[in-house]
Amino acid sequence: MVRLVKRYGGGSRKLYDTEESRYVSLDEVAEWVREGQEVQVLDSGSGEDVTRQVLAQIILDGEKQGKSVLSVDLFHDVIRRGEAALQARVEQLQEGVDRLVKASVDHLPPVRGARDEMDALREGIAGLEQALRELEGPAPAPRARTRKSGKTARRRRAEG
Repeated sequence: MVRLVKRYGGGSRKLYDTEESRYVSLDEVAEWVREGQEVQVLDSGSGEDVTRQVLAQIILDGEKQGKSVLSVDLFHDVIRRGEAALQARVEQLQEGVDRLVKASVDHLPPVRGARDEMDALREGIAGLEQALRELEGPAPAPRARTRKSGKTARRRRAEG
C-alpha cells in the first residue's frame, strides 16, 4: 500500500502524513522508503505529484550530510543520459545478483537426488503402514442385523 504524504507550500515545505495525521520530516520519509514503504507525495494546493522532487531532496540532503549513497560516476551518467543510465546500473546490479544466486545454487545438492530420497521415504512409509495393518489383524466383520417381519413376530406372540 502506498503511503500518502501531502506537501504544504510556503517557505517551510511541511510534509503531512495522512496515515498518522501528523507532520513528518524528510528523515522520516527516507526511513520509510529504506524499510520498503512506497510513498507518494502530493502538493496540497495543486494536487501535483511531487514525489520525485521530495525523494531527490532526500538524496541531496544525504549528500550534504556526507551520507553519500550514490557514486559520482552515477551522477554524471544520470545528468548525461537520464533514465537510461539508471536502467543500465540496475541491469548491472541484476546481473551481479543473478551470478551470485547461480553460484549459490550450484553448491546445493542436485534436485534429482532430493527427489530420489523423497521416493525412498514414501516407499518406507508405505511399508510401515502395511506392517501396521498386518499387526492389527483383520478388521472384525460387521454384525448382520436380522429383522423379523411383523407377521413372524405376531405369530410367535400368539403361539407363546
